[in-house]
Amino acid sequence: MKLQTALDKLKEKGYKRTKQRERMLEIFIEQDQYIAAKEILRQFQQDFPGVSYDTIYRNLYLLTDVEILEATELGGEKHFRLGCETHGHHHHFICTDCGKTKSIHFCPMAEIEENLSGYQIENHKFEIYGKCPQCS
Repeated sequence: MKLQTALDKLKEKGYKRTKQRERMLEIFIEQDQYIAAKEILRQFQQDFPGVSYDTIYRNLYLLTDVEILEATELGGEKHFRLGCETHGHHHHFICTDCGKTKSIHFCPMAEIEENLSGYQIENHKFEIYGKCPQCS
């Protein structure tokens, strides 16, 4: 996702463009991987020394709610990344070392639904965690 696309999406949803939100998006665009909130805070404080952890989290969750960022949990901690450019239903492999992702264009839900006869599934999230070729 490009910076202007993300900023346009924020505007569409009725949110203001701020220097802090713009810088946060730039960090995600530069790194193109899942990043822990504490790492965002560390990088963010270089430009905004007085920023609080609450401000970081508030903006991370806002950007997730408007579907600019995606969130997952790695090692018991929330990590965020820019929304995936892949369109349509898909899942991800996530490297537990570097946070890079690879889209998976296969969904196991048909097989899983066979084992949940009588259950009403409302949604699902399927992620695979491990080491990418560069980290293994």
